[in-house]
Amino acid sequence: MKDKTADPIITKKEFVSFIPAKESKLYIWFYYQVTRFLLWLRFRKVIVTSTYTPDSVTSSVYYLNHNYWWDGLIPHYLNQKYFHQNARAVMEEKQMHKHKFFSKIGAFSIDLDKIKSSVQSLRYALESLKRPNSCLFIYPEGEIRPVSDSKPAFRNGLSWLYQKTEHIDFVPVAIYIDHSKGNKPDLIISIGNEVDYDKELSKNELTMLFEDSILKELNKLKETL
Repeated sequence: MKDKTADPIITKKEFVSFIPAKESKLYIWFYYQVTRFLLWLRFRKVIVTSTYTPDSVTSSVYYLNHNYWWDGLIPHYLNQKYFHQNARAVMEEKQMHKHKFFSKIGAFSIDLDKIKSSVQSLRYALESLKRPNSCLFIYPEGEIRPVSDSKPAFRNGLSWLYQKTEHIDFVPVAIYIDHSKGNKPDLIISIGNEVDYDKELSKNELTMLFEDSILKELNKLKETL
């Protein structure tokens, strides 16, 4: 089966709309305070369970299911409260142009409608992961999808990154909002163990394994409710 993400040549003209990360310590601190307040305001509880803890020299890629508006806030919250790494996140280009302040907390854009530009953004992600104690948050579905009990449908960008990296942990993060306990919902996040797949597999085969790992974390999370 032919892979969806090859390694095309990128021209400067095709990449002029790219928005890089331009971190600001002030923005990072302020946005974390705002996020904590919003989570406290809107949720009864925020419950985070984890079997993964990076150390001071670890670099990580966290991949998450994408079902809620809150997904834009969660990576920054998790990193500031639990991981404490040099974080960046991939964000859809249309949203980045609407909310450019996200670049100040480490987000950079990806144009999912153009394969060549998408690969260039993924190359930027690779360079970001070369920083000490770095991490990357990515939603491989590419857009918000309705909550479902079925396996999510990932794009192949995550698999492309996996094949291009060495000594970097790839970690599934499952997000679920439970409305059954009260008038406010609970936000529940499950952080799994790093995965270990054969990099010689095709991108499509790896993508299916990544999808399975997120579904497994979601099912485990729901079983504990």
